[in-house]
Amino acid sequence: MSQSGEKVKFSDSAGYVGFANLPNQVHRKSVKKGFEFTLMVVGESGLGKSTLINSLFLTDLYPERYIPGAAEKIERTVQIEASTVEIEERGVKLRLTVVDTPGYGDAINSQDCFKTIIQYIDNQFERYLHDESGLNRRHIIDNRVHCCFYFISPFGHGLKPLDVEFMKALHGKVNIVPVIAKADTLTLKERERLKRRASIPFAVIGSNQLIEVKGKKIRGRLYPWGVVEVENPEHNDFLKLRTMLVTHMQDLQEVTQDLHYENFRSERLKRTGKPVEEEVVDKDRILQQKEAELRRMQEMIAQMQAQMRMKPGDD
Repeated sequence: MSQSGEKVKFSDSAGYVGFANLPNQVHRKSVKKGFEFTLMVVGESGLGKSTLINSLFLTDLYPERYIPGAAEKIERTVQIEASTVEIEERGVKLRLTVVDTPGYGDAINSQDCFKTIIQYIDNQFERYLHDESGLNRRHIIDNRVHCCFYFISPFGHGLKPLDVEFMKALHGKVNIVPVIAKADTLTLKERERLKRRASIPFAVIGSNQLIEVKGKKIRGRLYPWGVVEVENPEHNDFLKLRTMLVTHMQDLQEVTQDLHYENFRSERLKRTGKPVEEEVVDKDRILQQKEAELRRMQEMIAQMQAQMRMKPGDD
């Protein structure tokens, strides 16, 4: 028998316990339950945010979207629009929520335009904290923002002051993935130069248009000089971005839970003057009280039913 703290590795000849199948059990349970993911997209108007999201998930999240004119954009404030769609692929269900931020960076004075976004992210944390403290903790809907695609304009020479301020303000609240939008407006040399200068890994394009190339239907953009293919790694980083998002979707959720949400929760409990340990004790105490109330109600119902059964015999 090994001492505490030592690692024991069983050889195949020593027998087989079976806990090596635990990952398969977790996988089956997750597939049955389905997955939830919330993606926020932030960037100036006209950078192709909606088109890229539709291209990533092969869906149409904005079928009847209103596009404001230039005069409206000047005075427009940042709005929050959340769209949810259920996607199923090979038996795996994904409840995808895309949070768009129309009006970001469009006004003449965009100094504080990201405060609305910060408030929305904090509100989702607050809502989750409230639901987590309640009785029905088993069916909590997770609307916390797990990832934020931040779109960088390809028409500048790098990051704007607003881009820097946004990422400084939000990097402690959400996982930010900066993306150079409309990469087909840049030459290959310009694209690589901008990626190096701004330290941005992805330069992408999106398109929902199907074009026939060499007898095959592909999604891309048709120009007089040729076709830019969305899923061609030589043309842009769309496939790399999608692979990153799908491969690390669970990691992004875990970082949101273990880092960003826990930081918010600790700060929130500090402001109420109650340590985290006391909050946990209070939750347990409230649950015990509720359970005691339920037991009393069940006993009262049982007594009433017993009395009702006895009455016909008394007559």
